[in-house]
Amino acid sequence: MLMWIISAVVIGAIAGLIARALHPGNDSMSWPATIGLGILGSVIATFLGRMLGMYREGQGAGFIASVIGAIVVLAIYSMMKRKRIR
Repeated sequence: MLMWIISAVVIGAIAGLIARALHPGNDSMSWPATIGLGILGSVIATFLGRMLGMYREGQGAGFIASVIGAIVVLAIYSMMKRKRIR
């Protein structure tokens, strides 16, 4: 269980950093927010993949799907942040 948590944090951090690098614009986020972004992207990618029949129960999303999920989360976050400023 501990190794799963550690790997989720490491993969989440890497997926969050890649998502921030690929997404255009200024996304000033702290390290914990970046890790959370990556983990949330992975959870969303896993959930959608299971709903579409891409993953079986107990399987998680792959790294690329986690990055795509993190980009989607970051895009939604950026849109909400822009609306709040106006």
